[in-house]
Amino acid sequence: MSLNNTQRQRYARHLVLPEIGEQGQERLLRSKVLVVGAGGLGSPVAFYLAAAGIGTVGIMDGDTVDLSNLQRQILHTTSSLGRNKTDSAQERIGALDPGIRIEPYPFRLTKENAPGILSRYDFVVDATDNFGSKFLIARSCHLAGKPNSHAGIRNFYGQTMTVIPGRTACYRCVFHEEGITENATPQGPLGALPGVIGSIQAIEAVKHLLGIGTPLTDSLLTFDALAMSFRKVPVRRDPACPICA
Repeated sequence: MSLNNTQRQRYARHLVLPEIGEQGQERLLRSKVLVVGAGGLGSPVAFYLAAAGIGTVGIMDGDTVDLSNLQRQILHTTSSLGRNKTDSAQERIGALDPGIRIEPYPFRLTKENAPGILSRYDFVVDATDNFGSKFLIARSCHLAGKPNSHAGIRNFYGQTMTVIPGRTACYRCVFHEEGITENATPQGPLGALPGVIGSIQAIEAVKHLLGIGTPLTDSLLTFDALAMSFRKVPVRRDPACPICA
């Protein structure tokens, strides 16, 4: 796949980066990334992946757009209210770049549909907002051998890490399922917070696809918006992890 003149102009700022260049941009255009969740985190992730020239972006979400979403979920607008989030996301990204292929999945990831869907992609982004989905994504990505990015946000705080199955600590190595309960009471977040964390997830996906830089593996990056501080916490694989041990 060679870049055409329009693509050279669109991705001009990438082409001048030695770490990317024309060959790297062509690789991105051949790449496929699945974003599970089209809400607060998934909005900046999907938008920046498409803007970066990821050729195929899968977007999975079974929810519809609610007015309370618009404080942070930048893929959607007031005219999107009541629509499925995947439809809204596809329309918004299509307006950004009609050349990007969007594969919508207007339903939730399950242990039954995960193998077939994940097999289509090079990288998976966990942009979900509940523990059950996060553990499911961790298991499914490990079984499928798919590198993935985890992130979580609450109140004024966010965290993210990148996982290479079989080589680095997985989500279950760091967070144990035992004793975790889903909290039905919304805990924020600050509207701009998912923009910070989601952007980092998009960067990690691009870095992995290009094979550049140092991945955020075996480390949990935490962000405190009130203190405006980042902290990188080393983590290790759990030899007793029921997912990746």
